[in-house]
Amino acid sequence: MRPRLSLVHELAGVPLSSLTTLRLGGPAARLVEVDKPDELVEAVRAADASGEPVLILGDGSNLVVADHGFAGTVIKITTTGVHVAATTDLVAVTAQAGESWDALVATAVDEGWSGLEAMSGIPGLVGATPIQNVGAYGQEVAETVTAVTVYDRAAGSVMTLSPAECAFTYRSSALKRSDRYLVLDVTYTLATSASSRPIRYAELARTLGVDIGDQVRPAAVRDAVLGLRRGKGMVLDPADPDTTSAGSFFTNPIVPAELAATLPAEAPRWPAPDGQVKLSAAWLIEQAGFGKGYGDGAARISTKHTLALTNRGGATTAELLALARELRDGVQAKFAVSLVNEPVLVGAVL
Repeated sequence: MRPRLSLVHELAGVPLSSLTTLRLGGPAARLVEVDKPDELVEAVRAADASGEPVLILGDGSNLVVADHGFAGTVIKITTTGVHVAATTDLVAVTAQAGESWDALVATAVDEGWSGLEAMSGIPGLVGATPIQNVGAYGQEVAETVTAVTVYDRAAGSVMTLSPAECAFTYRSSALKRSDRYLVLDVTYTLATSASSRPIRYAELARTLGVDIGDQVRPAAVRDAVLGLRRGKGMVLDPADPDTTSAGSFFTNPIVPAELAATLPAEAPRWPAPDGQVKLSAAWLIEQAGFGKGYGDGAARISTKHTLALTNRGGATTAELLALARELRDGVQAKFAVSLVNEPVLVGAVL
């Protein structure tokens, strides 16, 4: 018999399309909403004990759920709370997993804490940030995360992971590569400063009218980033169908230097660890013949940004994934570069 929790909100048959930014996905057999950390642990422990599949759901901004839904327990995280411990030059900000990421960034900017400002406007919750090693415009959370409190589902206990134990890599971590750990809260150590971190991203530097490496007010960085993201349909807006997406669908590929050397000279590229080269997925997609707005159905490339695949209304997950495969296979055929999806696929494969 499935355990029932008395302290949580439990529903059956809820369409996951109503809980994802892509507005795609079939029903959940069981949906449990929890707003306290101990109840979150209890809910996951009980679901694991039932032997059913478990899906941990935050804001649904990085999920692609199959049309048949999820035949198990979906646990939606709604925990909130932020604790601040300040010293002269640094501040340790611990936020619960269910806190809005962009609200936390806005608070940091308002309070004069630098280190998160270039990641403004990214949808989702705090708990997802160390899993994805969220980043944008030259910053990533791996630079500021100093502790992650997790529930270890294998050991049945709560523990704290160090950055080294999180094993951060580009848009990934040990937390993403395994479902062993449930993130409960995240601690970011930020600088108490009137200046942002050095600007590293060329597009952001141009927008700010500064050189790479310069520092400006964090509020100026936030305003510039929000403007850039809105222009690309990357800030959620119910009135803008280009934002009915999961953000960038593909990560920028990191390839051996030998492969990068076979690409046209004008192909954007940046140095990556171990002598490898990072490429622009957007450029590869466009040059493979898939421009903004591409698609003849309800699932199409955004009219503002080639990396975003959108649901223009009434699309199915199958249709969206068919479009994604067309783009992936087209890039592979033209450039011999493999594109990898950034969103998590639930009950589906690319």
